[in-house]
Amino acid sequence: MKLTRLVGECEDGECPTLYVTDRGTLAVQGGLLTDHGKDVPTHEAVVEIPAELIWKAVRDNLI
Repeated sequence: MKLTRLVGECEDGECPTLYVTDRGTLAVQGGLLTDHGKDVPTHEAVVEIPAELIWKAVRDNLI
């Protein structure tokens, strides 16, 4: 799968980031949450990103 960076908090690759995939889906990079109390399948994860990433992507017509 190829990820193309849409918007992120920094340029070094270690910050919350929103990507588009070559499959036409979105992928997010953020802090892994483990204390959310939800029953999440082992092949999935819950991550936290700033809402501003989504707003910026929409404002900039990236998604």
